[in-house]
Amino acid sequence: MKDLVLQVAKALVDHPDDVRVTKLERNNHTLLEITVNTEDVGKIIGKQGRIIKALRNVVKACALRDNKKVSVELSNR
Repeated sequence: MKDLVLQVAKALVDHPDDVRVTKLERNNHTLLEITVNTEDVGKIIGKQGRIIKALRNVVKACALRDNKKVSVELSNR
């Protein structure tokens, strides 16, 4: 799933080399944290948050199929 998020994020931004996805495991939950260039934050969020919501929905659907809990967050670093 980390690779899926990475590929989608790289396709959306102007600076794909700056995209990083960090996987953090906590108990029964996985957090995928996306870090992008500050100029690309708006491209990942999209108008009214539509892009990030869609990405979260795709990840959630994949996670449910595998009986896992996965969330996606955009880092402000």
